[in-house]
Amino acid sequence: MMEVRTSVEAEPVSKATAVLGEGPYWVPEDSALLWVDIPNGQLFRTEFPSGATQSMSLGAVSAAFPALGGGILTAGDNRLMLHTPPAAAGDTWVSLTIAEVPAREGIRFNDASVDPAGRIWVGSMHIAESEPLGTLYRLDPGRVLTPVLKGVTVSNGIGWSPDGSRMYYADSPLRQIDVFDYDPATGEAFQRRTFADLSRVEGIPDGLTVDLDGCIWVALWGGGALRRFTPDGEQDAVIPLPVSRPTSCAFGGPDLTDLFVTTASIDLTDDQLAAEPLAGRLLRLHPGPSGLPSTSAWASIPS
Repeated sequence: MMEVRTSVEAEPVSKATAVLGEGPYWVPEDSALLWVDIPNGQLFRTEFPSGATQSMSLGAVSAAFPALGGGILTAGDNRLMLHTPPAAAGDTWVSLTIAEVPAREGIRFNDASVDPAGRIWVGSMHIAESEPLGTLYRLDPGRVLTPVLKGVTVSNGIGWSPDGSRMYYADSPLRQIDVFDYDPATGEAFQRRTFADLSRVEGIPDGLTVDLDGCIWVALWGGGALRRFTPDGEQDAVIPLPVSRPTSCAFGGPDLTDLFVTTASIDLTDDQLAAEPLAGRLLRLHPGPSGLPSTSAWASIPS
C-alpha cells in the first residue's frame, strides 16, 4: 500500500471561484476536469496543465460527467440531462432530458457517479438538510431512475472498490460512510452496513473517491481536511486543507496521482473569507497514491 504524504501543498489550479464547488470528475481523453458550482448553476471544464477554465450556465447542476457517444451528462434539480456541443461555430449546445423523477418541493438531486461498468447513480437531498426525504437512484434500461435507497437526508459520496465488489456511500448527516456489497454485472447493491464512523471527528462526510489500493478518501465539510480509510475501515491518513469546507475529491492527471479537491465559500463570514482566500477554488494536491481509471468512467446512457 502506497504511503501518503500528509504535509502537502494545496495548489489552486483555476481562477474560477465557486460558491459551492462540487463534483470533480477527471476526463483523461481531454486532460480536463469537470466540476460545478451548484448555487450558480455553472459547469466548469478546467484544462491541464494550463488551468484554463471554460464555463457554461445550466441553471441547475450538481454533478457532471462525460457520456459515451459524446456530450456531457449532468444531474440537476430532478433530472438527468445530456448536453451536446455545437456542431459548428456559432451554434448553441443542445440539451436533452434523459430521465427525471417527479419534482418535490425542497428536494433536489445532489451527488452522482458512474460505476466501473458505466452505470449511472444519482442521489437526492432535502435542501434544508433536516428530513430524510431524499432517495438514491440507479439509471436502468428504459431510462428509468429506480429508487434503491429511500429515507436519505443528504445523499453524497458514491464510489466503488477496485474490483467493483463494494459500493461506498455517505448520507452526510449520519456522519458515517456506509458500504454495500455490489454486483457490477447487474448494478445491485445490498447488505448495507457502516464502514467508517465519523461521529467523533471534526466535520461532516461529503464527497469521496477511491484509490488504486482500495482506500477511501473523503472530504470533511466543516472539518478542513481529507481523511483516508483503508479497505478495513481504519483511518490511516489526515491531510489538512487551507479551507474549512472541502466538498469532494477526485484523482486525475496523466498518471492519476493528482488529487483534485472542490471547495465552498457559501455562508462564510467576511472574517472567515479573509482567513480562507482559497475558499471556493479548485485545489490540487500530490499526496502519493494513484487513483482508479474507473473513477473517470464514461457514462453509458441506456436505451
